[in-house]
Amino acid sequence: MKAAVSWGSLGSLVATAMVVRAAVREVLPPEAPGALRALLARAAAALAQPTDAIVVHEVDANGVPNELYDAAQLYLGARCLASAPALHLHKAHGAPEAVASLPDDHAASDTFRGVRVRWTSRSAEAPGGGAAHHYAPFRGPRGLFGAPGGGAGRQQRCLRLEFPRRHRDVVRGAYIPHVLAVAAALRLKMRERKLYTNNPMFGGGGGMDDHQMLWSSHPFAHPSTFDTLAVDPALRDGIRADLLRFVRRREHYARAGRAWKRGYLLHGPPGTGKTSLIAAIANLLEFDIYDLELTAVGSNSDLRRLLASTRPKSLIVVEDIDCSLGLFDRTRTSPPGQGDELDDPGTPLPLRMSPYPPRGRERISLSGVLNFVDGLWSSCVGERLIVFTTNHVDRLDPALLRPGRMDRKIELGYCKGHALRVLAKNYLGDGDDDSEPADDCRLLEEVHLTPADVAEVFMGCDGDGAPAAMQKLVDDLKSKMIAQNSAGSNDC
Repeated sequence: MKAAVSWGSLGSLVATAMVVRAAVREVLPPEAPGALRALLARAAAALAQPTDAIVVHEVDANGVPNELYDAAQLYLGARCLASAPALHLHKAHGAPEAVASLPDDHAASDTFRGVRVRWTSRSAEAPGGGAAHHYAPFRGPRGLFGAPGGGAGRQQRCLRLEFPRRHRDVVRGAYIPHVLAVAAALRLKMRERKLYTNNPMFGGGGGMDDHQMLWSSHPFAHPSTFDTLAVDPALRDGIRADLLRFVRRREHYARAGRAWKRGYLLHGPPGTGKTSLIAAIANLLEFDIYDLELTAVGSNSDLRRLLASTRPKSLIVVEDIDCSLGLFDRTRTSPPGQGDELDDPGTPLPLRMSPYPPRGRERISLSGVLNFVDGLWSSCVGERLIVFTTNHVDRLDPALLRPGRMDRKIELGYCKGHALRVLAKNYLGDGDDDSEPADDCRLLEEVHLTPADVAEVFMGCDGDGAPAAMQKLVDDLKSKMIAQNSAGSNDC
């Protein structure tokens, strides 16, 4: 009888459980069982091993933005939110694409060196109890919010990083630097690169920092790359290797006690591709360009201010340095073109120091330019290239050309067969870099034609087809050769 009662009670219990289970399924949403299982799993994990946590506030007690918070949000948006059920998207004006970040009261997981960590975004009381907000507002992902003079208990966003306690050293010593490094690389790729030019030095501007006051900017979108350069392939590959080696050697420069910079002098006749090479360098390294107009700089002190206000990862360019200032060779008894016969009668004479009148201060000098290139002020910015261009390298003072100032001198010459192949591919889509030019284009070895001249011919033949464009180039070469031979016979 007792056995019969026990089995009957067991049957009633099972039936009751089935009824309760069916009722729960009817009342609770379908996501509830999964959430319950996840909660139980977290509870079991917490019981299995102790955890530590790092709290990263958006701003500090003085209202200063926390770089680690911004870096972590950028890192999470790029690495950990691909399958997130919710995320926050923000697109800044001019940015190429929207940036994802972790919304409030949401979590994301990440794995680093086999260690699983968990990030949670939440609101918390500001450091310092809110008193600091008498001086500075909060800065959120949607811009500034809040107002000066806020009371105690003001909330701000923060990120909570949880991880197993036994992996504390890995997280603090390696994972956090990893997050910062990845975020820095992402910012570099996402930023809109700029072309800066210096403003006239007419005094300060209220409310602006030195960079805003001294430089005006425009988006940089020049299409030149190393693959489209009409230069000798060996020279092109050597320049590219030298640049990539430079950007990888920060520790080497620091160990040697040298500023992390490199100087290039590009010289050659007009139209040989100096400007295109500068644009290709900027595109390869993803640097901003600072186009420095020396004739608009009033004094050596202004030149130092301009240099100090540039930013890292920049390419500082001074084009036609021989025409910007009187930096001719001081060992000559007179400036070029005065008292000497020029090799090229059509070569313009060098300009004076500056076309602008002095403003009651010293004018910019060769000494100021030399200090700009490699003096104490040249080490105040960071990773940087300085590029000078000239059509007449023989006119420059040797002091400007010595190693340490101009570390590499690159001569760009007239168009030859290899340059013609690249130009034909760029403008006509004809053949590949390894194909030989037409036999008649051997005239390039006898007639001086710049890549700009060849490009002009090809641009004028747009739509006519490659054979017609090449024939037009050959006709031009023959005409120039006849004119060249006639001029030579007349000289005799």
